[in-house]
Amino acid sequence: MALSWAQDVLAVLSGGVVGFSLGLIGGGGSILAVPLLLYVVGISDAHIAIGTSALAVSLNAFGNLIGHWRAGNVKWPCAAVFAAAGIAGAAIGSSVGKLVAGEQLLFLFALAMIAVGIAMLRPRAAAGDPSVSITPAIALRLVTIGLMVGAFSGFFGIGGGFLIVPGIMLGSGMPILNAIGSSLLSVGTFGLTTAVNYAFSGLIDWAVAGLFIAGGLVGGLFGMRAAIHLAANRRMLTSIFAAVIFAVAIYMLIRTGPPLWNAILVKTNQ
Repeated sequence: MALSWAQDVLAVLSGGVVGFSLGLIGGGGSILAVPLLLYVVGISDAHIAIGTSALAVSLNAFGNLIGHWRAGNVKWPCAAVFAAAGIAGAAIGSSVGKLVAGEQLLFLFALAMIAVGIAMLRPRAAAGDPSVSITPAIALRLVTIGLMVGAFSGFFGIGGGFLIVPGIMLGSGMPILNAIGSSLLSVGTFGLTTAVNYAFSGLIDWAVAGLFIAGGLVGGLFGMRAAIHLAANRRMLTSIFAAVIFAVAIYMLIRTGPPLWNAILVKTNQ
């Protein structure tokens, strides 16, 4: 779609908001990408918003992965097995998502946002085995969980970090810091798989994606700096952000709910 200068600015600022939230509190920030693209930037097609969001989230995740790799936080064998299984799941999930009507998809997306907010409010255990290595049993658990999480991520076009981090911890037993670093490989590959699938159907706005990614990179830098200064209040920040997610989800349910129920009633009466 052709963008006005105002939409250009809004795309950069929206990307900045997502990047800042990811840098500040970690997983969950990318869930705001789709509603921002729809209701702030002005993309009218839900599928294009999801495809564009998936691409932006993917590239931002790969950028953050480099930092965790350098810090030694990535357990590559476990991360690779989880990501490989999730790629298959994301391909299936995104293919199904493209077949669902836009209003229905957004309604389900809003419900997924509520699930993300609840997951963010639950405390995470930090303990684990920092020297964990891949075994056949661990590989089987990672493949099973990765496939399911990848399908969820692909269907909604989100990074899925709020599921990937606990999924990797459950499958491997690694500490949360390693799980966060390792999860970024899956966030990136799941998003890229979804984006490629949507791109083949012409459902990515490349201009918006570029602006959104640029804003996200800058916002992420500021978010990481803020996280250092506000580390003591991290739990409070997470709670505030979860409240924002709930508010956006309710707004989306209000926007999409009546048309969806009207469509169901029409089909029922036919």
